[in-house]
Amino acid sequence: MTANVPKKIRPREILRQRRRRLQGVTLALLLAGLAYLAYWWLEHRDWVATDDAFVAGHLITLKTQTDGTVVEVLAENTQCVQKGQVLVRLDGVHAGIALQQTQAELAEAVRNIVSLQAKAETLKQRALVKQALLAQVNHDLARFNAAARDGAVSDQQLQNAQDKSHELEAAIKEIRAEQSGIEAQLLDSGIDNHPAVEKAKSRLRQAFLDYQRRNLMAPVSGCVAKRKVQVGDTLKAGAPLLAIVPLNDLWIEANFLESQIAGVRPGQAAEIRVAAYGDDRVYHGRVQGINPGTGSIFAVLPTDNATGNFIHIAERLQVRIALDAAELKANPLQPGLSTLTSINIEKADGLVSASAVTLNGEAYRTDVYDRELEGAEQLIEQIELANRPH
Repeated sequence: MTANVPKKIRPREILRQRRRRLQGVTLALLLAGLAYLAYWWLEHRDWVATDDAFVAGHLITLKTQTDGTVVEVLAENTQCVQKGQVLVRLDGVHAGIALQQTQAELAEAVRNIVSLQAKAETLKQRALVKQALLAQVNHDLARFNAAARDGAVSDQQLQNAQDKSHELEAAIKEIRAEQSGIEAQLLDSGIDNHPAVEKAKSRLRQAFLDYQRRNLMAPVSGCVAKRKVQVGDTLKAGAPLLAIVPLNDLWIEANFLESQIAGVRPGQAAEIRVAAYGDDRVYHGRVQGINPGTGSIFAVLPTDNATGNFIHIAERLQVRIALDAAELKANPLQPGLSTLTSINIEKADGLVSASAVTLNGEAYRTDVYDRELEGAEQLIEQIELANRPH
């Protein structure tokens, strides 16, 4: 039976093995570093990226345009609505009363002008009558003067004729003065274009508009969010009711460090990865422009750097990036989502201050209010015809 002989330890062999392992690890790390540098040089050398970027869009607030009480709510959060669709109805009682009052005021204004025209014609005829009487008296006075030389007419008769002539002349002047006052109110204006009637028409149009706007319509197509209005709410003009978000018109607002912004220009390509969908879904876009100031400049309380405790902090500039419309339609997004946004700055042509933003979307204009006064003109014409002499 042989005894176990302990193995002889050789320190030099152990050191050589350790050295080989360290060299292998070092070589592997060096190769990995070189591979990463090569990858970065080939793939990311001409890109700047930031995770301080978010999906942005139009948040169109629907507000009341007249006073009233809410009687019906026709839209709810997450529902999509079409432009011109009625979303909220007001009772319209006060607006209806005001409309009736302005109709009566217009009718009264028309009748007043008709009355003034009739009075002017009456004064004209009265003046003609007085002129005829004056002509008759003057003829008698001429005969009396001729007969007075022969003593055929008494002085009393002659004096009475002269007094009558003076009386008629004064009456004619009085009638013409009154006629001038009425003509000054009319100024050769017709009923339709008289200032008093035009003023009454304007009040009627305003009341008609308030009555029409008791039905609040969507100015653009989009999805409803932030609904605040409830049935029974008593509202004043300008009260916010809900927001409409057009999901087909979105963009990216990416905040890049000032050290990254030198090569960014409008028109450059961008890649966007939305945090909600991970790295598998990549959206493509184009830089539209760079905001003309950092966020701190537009803050409610801007920082004052002219102090002794100044600390340098890298500022950020906001870059607007348009999303590809086809990709956005295929995979819709919502404003506010976080993104990782990269911009290819290989071609830094053009001016930094240039802008590629277009104003072609529905969010920049609407025609739903163009026909609100269509019925007002017909109503005005009916009132004018009903209160004119036939």
